[in-house]
Amino acid sequence: MRVLGIDPALRTTGFGVIDVEGTHLHYVASGTIKTEAVDAGHLPARLKVIFDGIREIITRYQPTCASVEIVFVNVNPQSTLLLGQARGAALTGLVSGGLDVSEYTALQMKKAIVGHGHAKKEQVQEMVMRLLSLPGLPGKDAADALGLAITHAHAARSFAAIEKATQRVRTTTAQFKGGRSY
Repeated sequence: MRVLGIDPALRTTGFGVIDVEGTHLHYVASGTIKTEAVDAGHLPARLKVIFDGIREIITRYQPTCASVEIVFVNVNPQSTLLLGQARGAALTGLVSGGLDVSEYTALQMKKAIVGHGHAKKEQVQEMVMRLLSLPGLPGKDAADALGLAITHAHAARSFAAIEKATQRVRTTTAQFKGGRSY
């Protein structure tokens, strides 16, 4: 299984790709999609950069599934709306690429990677580096995306075990401890 993790944002969307072989995780690639070259007032063009970037990553790395961070309401409603639009562009890119998409909250990802849901970004970076045997710390956005991919790699085993035990097929609106799966 090859998992693509996406940490959506309007300025810098992080991505991380890992291979999963049994219980072993292998780093494939990570980085960011930046929209800063586009005028900040031209939202549709920025969303297109995110969409096109996701499609390019899918073409290049051929993931079999994807995981994306679920966005919560921030203090500033305008920021939340903009982030939601960036997330929508990323989700559309993933789905148009034919990928099954699972969603996890930042709290779920941090708990899966670091062991507690209120971990700092530096702690996530350190644990992702250790879990994937990287030579150095990944960037913060890429580390979050890799963390989402790792979270899904672990949760996918649980999903498979549940499906096998109950002989049920995943529905389009299944939920697993608050995480959504499409």
